[in-house]
Amino acid sequence: MTAHETRPIIAITMGDASGIGPEIILKALARPDVYALCRPLVVGDAARLREVGRRIGNPLAVQAVQDPAGAGFTCGTADVVDLGLIPEGHPFGKVLPLSGEAAYRYIERATRLVEAGQADAICTAPLSKEALHAAGHKYPGHTELLAHLTGTPEVSMMLVAPKLRVIHVTTHIGLMDAVRKIEPGLVYRVIERGRATLVKAGIAEPRIGVCGINPHAGENGLFGQGEEEEKIIPAVQKCQALGWKVDGPLPADTLFFRAARGDFDLVVAMYHDQGHGPVKVLGLEAGVNITIGLPVVRTSVDHGTAFDIAGQGIADEGSLIEALKQAADLAPRRAA
Repeated sequence: MTAHETRPIIAITMGDASGIGPEIILKALARPDVYALCRPLVVGDAARLREVGRRIGNPLAVQAVQDPAGAGFTCGTADVVDLGLIPEGHPFGKVLPLSGEAAYRYIERATRLVEAGQADAICTAPLSKEALHAAGHKYPGHTELLAHLTGTPEVSMMLVAPKLRVIHVTTHIGLMDAVRKIEPGLVYRVIERGRATLVKAGIAEPRIGVCGINPHAGENGLFGQGEEEEKIIPAVQKCQALGWKVDGPLPADTLFFRAARGDFDLVVAMYHDQGHGPVKVLGLEAGVNITIGLPVVRTSVDHGTAFDIAGQGIADEGSLIEALKQAADLAPRRAA
């Protein structure tokens, strides 16, 4: 194997066929710099990609393959493990069970490719949770679906934007349920997973800031019912006893400001909107979603299916390109 062939193979799932996934994939794979990072392999529908290419005027050729061994990995041609699930003329911009079923099958095939050693990481285009549910797959999103497919009991969501990384203790549950679910063991495991990911990425001693639950992190019991003392402080103390650079619980509003300024390498958010809001303000187009704790590397765009603009040729591929970069960085190294 030549040095050129050491680039990781990234399985890119096409996402919801009625959304912007096919479009942003075509746009990203038209860029030579993507091929300098990795060997991209789409898992989806070749006919749908060709249809979208014609619709938006994208000149990229699309080659259907059975498996990665048949791919050429040459810029100018998108190699696609073709599942052949989407018919010609399938509508854009609508929640459809067929789109949800196809999105599930793309994820399933990509996972098996990585497990078999035929690909090194997964990068996902957006799917519709509503379409996924309409197809009978009752998962809140990619994170939980991938955990099921890989038999992983617990995973974490990390969002990466310019100047900010955030890992979540809870994600796709209601706020009251989130507060009930938070407990010291879970907080510790999330910090541990986040820290291990950053160490693997080359940050020897990550500086980690942990959010409180209540305004001003409870302000010594003034706000809330002692949630910080009961649910967060024991986990932080355990981390500090191990010599890790972990600080908290801290007021979320000032913590995110300090992290964006460079004081922290990672913020631990307690619930979905606490972490997602600041990341999306700082850079929705360049944001990346990484699932931490899986036996396979998985990154994703940090936006949805954008049904309102699907098929119009105006979708921005920036987040997908950033997600591919993160996948290439985190993927296991192939021998030269």
